[in-house]
Amino acid sequence: MNASWDIFCSVVDNYGDIGVTWRLARQLVAEHGQQVRLWVDDWSSFARIHPAAGISDDPVQRHLGVEVHRWTAVWPDDVIPADVVVEAFGCPLPAPYIDAMARRASHPLWINLEYLSAEAWVESCHRLPSPQQGMQKYFFFPGFTQGTGGLLREKDLLDKRLHFQASTDARARFLAALGITQTPGERILSLFSYEIPALSEWLDELAQGAEPTLLLIPEGRVLSNVAHWLEAEALKAGEEYHRGALRLCIVPFRQQDDYDLLLWCCDFNAARGEESFIRAQWAGRPFIWHIYPQEERAHMLKLDAFLDRYLVGASPAAQVATRTLWHAWNGEGSLGQAWREWSKHEAEMTAHAENWCARQSELNDLASTLVQFHTERLLYGA
Repeated sequence: MNASWDIFCSVVDNYGDIGVTWRLARQLVAEHGQQVRLWVDDWSSFARIHPAAGISDDPVQRHLGVEVHRWTAVWPDDVIPADVVVEAFGCPLPAPYIDAMARRASHPLWINLEYLSAEAWVESCHRLPSPQQGMQKYFFFPGFTQGTGGLLREKDLLDKRLHFQASTDARARFLAALGITQTPGERILSLFSYEIPALSEWLDELAQGAEPTLLLIPEGRVLSNVAHWLEAEALKAGEEYHRGALRLCIVPFRQQDDYDLLLWCCDFNAARGEESFIRAQWAGRPFIWHIYPQEERAHMLKLDAFLDRYLVGASPAAQVATRTLWHAWNGEGSLGQAWREWSKHEAEMTAHAENWCARQSELNDLASTLVQFHTERLLYGA
């Protein structure tokens, strides 16, 4: 059923929130024929992942069928709330907008789109209502099981990925556009993470390894750690460095579709936060997750909850090695030693990553479950 949607995004940091909401808005329009307004409070972050947004200063722009608004402290009086209202990650809606929602003859479907988690309690809270100013707000959880909202995944994503990975020419053209040529026998890794104090241990292992390695590093916070290891000043996009068996290339911050291609080029990907974490899974290659740190190690509980699901089917030794590596990457343990041990299981974990991707693709995607939820509310009520 065609409906109007308002998606609100308050950018905290690191592009994960705008990345998720922009992908969701695009998919709702392209695949479900919905009318979507995306409200963004940090336009510069949006322009980083969609450069066309930076061409004009207009407060309202249309991109890929989505009406994108600059969300400022001064709220327009003439905004009519949409049929479906999504507050991403609990960002507070403008008070005048909530008042307008309450005045509608038929209240909008109000959704709090939560952060992704593999924890077991998520299923029991998914789609639960919460009374708010005479209306109902529903908690909607992305996740990895049938009892959650699923993951963002465009309907043709995996077909595109398999076609790209099967084409040597397609990969070569993409790398060439970055000014990079893969040398024969060189494996490719990507590094997109927050700061990692122990990163030098991992880089030492790659540099001292027997296998030539190309490490693609998109611009981001981890560059400070890489610069320290290289004993260099600030690193810039387009620069290339060599040390032992390791070649490092600093690549520009990529728009979303290009970042997918970068992941698809690689044999192993290091991802961070939520947005790149999901896309690394769809790449069908081994990966590691630098989870956003929280107080009292709450983030490690979330990390282990994911590993409990992800590692099902892997050999016991590979499970231990992977869990040890992920913990070391997130600051608990020796990263160099963990990488050496995990590398013994790389072939197994490569097949495992593809199998995980296939299993997850059997579940409904997040955009589809949201549309289905709205349809159910119309047909059957709250």
